[in-house]
Amino acid sequence: MTTRDSIIEVHNLCKEFKGFSALDNISFSVTRGTIHALIGPNGAGKTTCFNLLTKFLNPTRGSIYYEGRNITHLQPADIACLGIVRSFQISAVFPQFTVMENVRIALQRKRRRHSYDFWRSSRHLQTLNHDALQLIDAVGLTGMANMPATELSYGHKRAVELATTLALEPKVMLLDEPTAGMGKKDIERTVALIRHAAESCTILMVEHNLSVVASLSDHIIVMARGKVLAEGNYGTLSKDARVIEAYIGAGHAE
Repeated sequence: MTTRDSIIEVHNLCKEFKGFSALDNISFSVTRGTIHALIGPNGAGKTTCFNLLTKFLNPTRGSIYYEGRNITHLQPADIACLGIVRSFQISAVFPQFTVMENVRIALQRKRRRHSYDFWRSSRHLQTLNHDALQLIDAVGLTGMANMPATELSYGHKRAVELATTLALEPKVMLLDEPTAGMGKKDIERTVALIRHAAESCTILMVEHNLSVVASLSDHIIVMARGKVLAEGNYGTLSKDARVIEAYIGAGHAE
Protein backbone atom coordinates (compact mmCIF):
# COMPACT_ATOMS: atom_id res chain seq x y z
CA MET A 1 0.00 0.00 0.00
CA THR A 2 1.22 3.51 -0.73
CA THR A 3 2.12 6.05 1.90
CA ARG A 4 -0.26 8.98 2.35
CA ASP A 5 1.85 11.47 0.36
CA SER A 6 2.63 9.08 -2.51
CA ILE A 7 0.36 8.86 -5.52
CA ILE A 8 2.43 6.16 -7.26
CA GLU A 9 4.68 3.53 -5.70
CA VAL A 10 6.74 0.96 -7.55
CA HIS A 11 7.92 -2.10 -5.63
CA ASN A 12 10.71 -4.42 -6.83
CA LEU A 13 9.70 -4.03 -10.47
CA CYS A 14 11.42 -6.28 -13.02
CA LYS A 15 11.02 -6.65 -16.78
CA GLU A 16 12.88 -9.29 -18.74
CA PHE A 17 12.99 -9.77 -22.49
CA LYS A 18 14.24 -13.25 -23.41
CA GLY A 19 16.66 -13.29 -20.50
CA PHE A 20 17.71 -9.64 -20.77
CA SER A 21 16.78 -7.52 -17.73
CA ALA A 22 15.54 -4.15 -18.97
CA LEU A 23 14.44 -3.34 -15.41
CA ASP A 24 16.12 -5.04 -12.49
CA ASN A 25 14.26 -4.84 -9.18
CA ILE A 26 13.55 -1.09 -9.11
CA SER A 27 11.55 0.66 -6.41
CA PHE A 28 10.56 4.31 -6.10
CA SER A 29 7.64 6.54 -5.17
CA VAL A 30 6.15 9.67 -6.72
CA THR A 31 4.90 12.31 -4.31
CA ARG A 32 1.48 13.80 -5.00
CA GLY A 33 1.49 17.33 -6.42
CA THR A 34 5.16 17.37 -7.47
CA ILE A 35 7.24 17.15 -10.64
CA HIS A 36 9.47 14.07 -10.73
CA ALA A 37 12.09 13.51 -13.42
CA LEU A 38 13.35 10.13 -14.55
CA ILE A 39 16.78 10.51 -16.14
CA GLY A 40 19.66 8.33 -17.27
CA PRO A 41 21.69 7.36 -20.32
CA ASN A 42 20.16 5.59 -23.31
CA GLY A 43 19.29 2.02 -22.42
CA ALA A 44 18.81 2.79 -18.73
CA GLY A 45 15.24 1.48 -18.75
CA LYS A 46 13.29 4.75 -18.59
CA THR A 47 10.91 4.04 -21.46
CA THR A 48 10.37 0.47 -20.26
CA CYS A 49 9.42 1.91 -16.88
CA PHE A 50 6.90 4.27 -18.53
CA ASN A 51 5.45 1.38 -20.53
CA LEU A 52 4.97 -0.62 -17.34
CA LEU A 53 3.32 2.27 -15.51
CA THR A 54 0.83 2.80 -18.35
CA LYS A 55 0.38 -0.97 -18.83
CA PHE A 56 1.61 -1.19 -22.41
CA LEU A 57 3.93 -3.80 -20.93
CA ASN A 58 3.38 -6.21 -18.05
CA PRO A 59 6.13 -6.71 -15.47
CA THR A 60 7.97 -9.98 -15.07
CA ARG A 61 7.86 -9.43 -11.32
CA GLY A 62 6.99 -6.66 -8.88
CA SER A 63 4.00 -4.41 -8.28
CA ILE A 64 2.68 -0.92 -9.01
CA TYR A 65 0.38 0.97 -6.66
CA TYR A 66 -1.69 4.04 -7.48
CA GLU A 67 -3.47 5.89 -4.68
CA GLY A 68 -3.13 2.79 -2.51
CA ARG A 69 -4.56 0.43 -5.14
CA ASN A 70 -2.60 -2.35 -6.79
CA ILE A 71 -2.83 -1.61 -10.53
CA THR A 72 -0.16 -4.07 -11.67
CA HIS A 73 -2.50 -6.16 -13.78
CA LEU A 74 -4.95 -3.56 -15.07
CA GLN A 75 -5.36 -2.80 -18.77
CA PRO A 76 -4.18 0.45 -20.41
CA ALA A 77 -7.73 1.79 -20.79
CA ASP A 78 -8.38 1.16 -17.10
CA ILE A 79 -5.21 3.04 -16.17
CA ALA A 80 -6.26 6.03 -18.27
CA CYS A 81 -9.72 6.06 -16.66
CA LEU A 82 -8.06 6.21 -13.23
CA GLY A 83 -6.34 9.44 -14.27
CA ILE A 84 -2.85 8.34 -15.40
CA VAL A 85 -2.28 9.89 -18.82
CA ARG A 86 0.82 9.69 -20.99
CA SER A 87 1.70 12.55 -23.30
CA PHE A 88 4.42 13.59 -25.76
CA GLN A 89 5.42 10.01 -26.60
CA ILE A 90 3.97 10.30 -30.11
CA SER A 91 1.94 13.06 -31.66
CA ALA A 92 -1.59 13.11 -30.31
CA VAL A 93 -2.65 15.79 -32.81
CA PHE A 94 -4.94 15.18 -35.77
CA PRO A 95 -3.11 17.32 -38.36
CA GLN A 96 -6.12 17.80 -40.64
CA PHE A 97 -8.25 19.22 -37.81
CA THR A 98 -8.09 22.69 -36.32
CA VAL A 99 -6.73 23.36 -32.85
CA MET A 100 -10.31 23.76 -31.61
CA GLU A 101 -11.41 20.46 -33.14
CA ASN A 102 -8.49 18.60 -31.60
CA VAL A 103 -9.27 19.89 -28.13
CA ARG A 104 -13.01 19.29 -28.50
CA ILE A 105 -12.37 15.66 -29.40
CA ALA A 106 -10.36 15.24 -26.21
CA LEU A 107 -13.15 16.85 -24.17
CA GLN A 108 -15.66 14.56 -25.85
CA ARG A 109 -13.49 11.56 -24.97
CA LYS A 110 -13.47 12.58 -21.31
CA ARG A 111 -17.23 13.00 -21.15
CA ARG A 112 -18.02 9.71 -22.91
CA ARG A 113 -15.21 7.87 -21.02
CA HIS A 114 -14.76 4.80 -23.20
CA SER A 115 -14.97 5.82 -26.85
CA TYR A 116 -14.86 8.70 -29.26
CA ASP A 117 -18.12 9.42 -31.05
CA PHE A 118 -17.33 11.07 -34.34
CA TRP A 119 -20.96 10.94 -35.41
CA ARG A 120 -22.38 13.39 -32.89
CA SER A 121 -23.87 16.53 -34.44
CA SER A 122 -21.75 19.63 -34.90
CA ARG A 123 -24.27 21.44 -32.67
CA HIS A 124 -23.42 19.07 -29.81
CA LEU A 125 -19.68 19.57 -30.32
CA GLN A 126 -20.10 23.34 -30.28
CA THR A 127 -21.33 23.09 -26.69
CA LEU A 128 -17.73 22.18 -25.83
CA ASN A 129 -16.32 25.38 -27.35
CA HIS A 130 -16.16 27.32 -24.09
CA ASP A 131 -14.08 24.68 -22.28
CA ALA A 132 -11.94 24.15 -25.38
CA LEU A 133 -11.13 27.85 -25.67
CA GLN A 134 -10.16 27.98 -22.00
CA LEU A 135 -7.68 25.14 -22.54
CA ILE A 136 -6.35 26.70 -25.75
CA ASP A 137 -5.74 29.99 -23.92
CA ALA A 138 -4.15 28.18 -20.97
CA VAL A 139 -1.45 26.61 -23.17
CA GLY A 140 -0.60 29.86 -24.91
CA LEU A 141 -2.43 29.35 -28.19
CA THR A 142 -4.82 32.31 -27.96
CA GLY A 143 -5.96 33.32 -31.42
CA MET A 144 -4.99 29.97 -33.00
CA ALA A 145 -8.21 28.03 -32.34
CA ASN A 146 -9.20 27.92 -36.02
CA MET A 147 -5.76 27.12 -37.42
CA PRO A 148 -5.26 23.64 -38.91
CA ALA A 149 -2.83 21.73 -36.70
CA THR A 150 -0.69 20.93 -39.71
CA GLU A 151 0.20 24.64 -40.03
CA LEU A 152 1.51 24.94 -36.47
CA SER A 153 5.16 25.00 -35.49
CA TYR A 154 6.55 21.95 -33.70
CA GLY A 155 6.41 23.71 -30.35
CA HIS A 156 2.82 24.82 -30.88
CA LYS A 157 1.82 21.26 -31.82
CA ARG A 158 3.25 20.17 -28.48
CA ALA A 159 1.08 22.83 -26.84
CA VAL A 160 -1.99 21.34 -28.55
CA GLU A 161 -0.97 17.92 -27.24
CA LEU A 162 -0.79 19.35 -23.74
CA ALA A 163 -4.22 20.93 -24.11
CA THR A 164 -5.73 17.63 -25.25
CA THR A 165 -4.06 15.87 -22.33
CA LEU A 166 -5.32 18.44 -19.81
CA ALA A 167 -8.80 18.00 -21.30
CA LEU A 168 -8.76 14.47 -19.87
CA GLU A 169 -8.29 15.95 -16.37
CA PRO A 170 -5.35 13.71 -15.44
CA LYS A 171 -4.27 13.14 -11.87
CA VAL A 172 -0.84 11.98 -13.06
CA MET A 173 0.73 13.09 -16.33
CA LEU A 174 3.63 11.08 -17.76
CA LEU A 175 5.69 13.18 -20.17
CA ASP A 176 8.05 11.29 -22.46
CA GLU A 177 10.90 13.64 -23.50
CA PRO A 178 8.67 16.73 -23.75
CA THR A 179 11.39 19.03 -25.14
CA ALA A 180 12.99 16.59 -27.60
CA GLY A 181 13.84 18.22 -30.92
CA MET A 182 12.97 21.74 -29.77
CA GLY A 183 14.82 25.00 -30.16
CA LYS A 184 15.42 27.37 -27.27
CA LYS A 185 12.18 29.36 -27.59
CA ASP A 186 10.00 26.25 -27.83
CA ILE A 187 11.82 24.73 -24.85
CA GLU A 188 11.12 27.84 -22.78
CA ARG A 189 7.46 27.76 -23.83
CA THR A 190 7.16 24.05 -23.00
CA VAL A 191 8.78 24.47 -19.58
CA ALA A 192 6.20 27.16 -18.80
CA LEU A 193 3.39 24.85 -19.96
CA ILE A 194 4.63 22.00 -17.76
CA ARG A 195 4.70 24.34 -14.76
CA HIS A 196 1.13 25.30 -15.58
CA ALA A 197 0.06 21.66 -15.85
CA ALA A 198 1.71 20.89 -12.51
CA GLU A 199 -0.74 23.24 -10.80
CA SER A 200 -3.48 20.64 -11.27
CA CYS A 201 -1.72 17.26 -11.44
CA THR A 202 1.37 15.27 -10.52
CA ILE A 203 4.00 14.96 -13.26
CA LEU A 204 6.55 12.24 -13.95
CA MET A 205 8.73 12.99 -16.94
CA VAL A 206 11.59 11.42 -18.86
CA GLU A 207 13.88 14.22 -20.03
CA HIS A 208 17.44 14.36 -21.40
CA ASN A 209 17.87 18.13 -21.23
CA LEU A 210 19.42 18.62 -17.81
CA SER A 211 18.72 22.35 -17.83
CA VAL A 212 15.02 21.53 -18.10
CA VAL A 213 15.35 18.89 -15.38
CA ALA A 214 17.11 21.35 -13.06
CA SER A 215 14.52 24.05 -13.73
CA LEU A 216 11.40 21.95 -13.22
CA SER A 217 12.04 18.98 -10.99
CA ASP A 218 11.20 18.67 -7.31
CA HIS A 219 12.74 15.21 -7.24
CA ILE A 220 14.94 13.26 -9.65
CA ILE A 221 15.35 9.51 -10.08
CA VAL A 222 18.56 8.51 -11.88
CA MET A 223 18.54 5.17 -13.69
CA ALA A 224 21.41 3.18 -15.16
CA ARG A 225 21.43 -0.34 -16.61
CA GLY A 226 17.90 -1.07 -15.47
CA LYS A 227 18.42 -0.02 -11.86
CA VAL A 228 17.76 3.05 -9.75
CA LEU A 229 21.20 4.52 -9.24
CA ALA A 230 20.36 7.54 -7.07
CA GLU A 231 17.53 9.88 -6.06
CA GLY A 232 17.36 13.44 -4.81
CA ASN A 233 17.27 17.05 -5.97
CA TYR A 234 19.39 18.37 -8.82
CA GLY A 235 21.86 20.18 -6.59
CA THR A 236 22.69 16.99 -4.70
CA LEU A 237 22.74 14.65 -7.69
CA SER A 238 24.90 16.94 -9.83
CA LYS A 239 27.68 16.39 -7.25
CA ASP A 240 27.15 12.63 -6.89
CA ALA A 241 30.17 10.77 -8.32
CA ARG A 242 28.01 7.81 -9.40
CA VAL A 243 25.68 10.06 -11.36
CA ILE A 244 28.53 12.01 -12.93
CA GLU A 245 30.18 8.78 -14.08
CA ALA A 246 27.02 7.10 -15.35
CA TYR A 247 25.22 10.05 -16.90
CA ILE A 248 26.41 13.62 -16.59
CA GLY A 249 30.00 12.62 -17.31
CA ALA A 250 28.89 10.54 -20.29
CA GLY A 251 28.30 13.64 -22.40
CA HIS A 252 24.58 14.09 -21.78
CA ALA A 253 24.76 17.38 -19.90
CA GLU A 254 23.00 20.29 -21.55
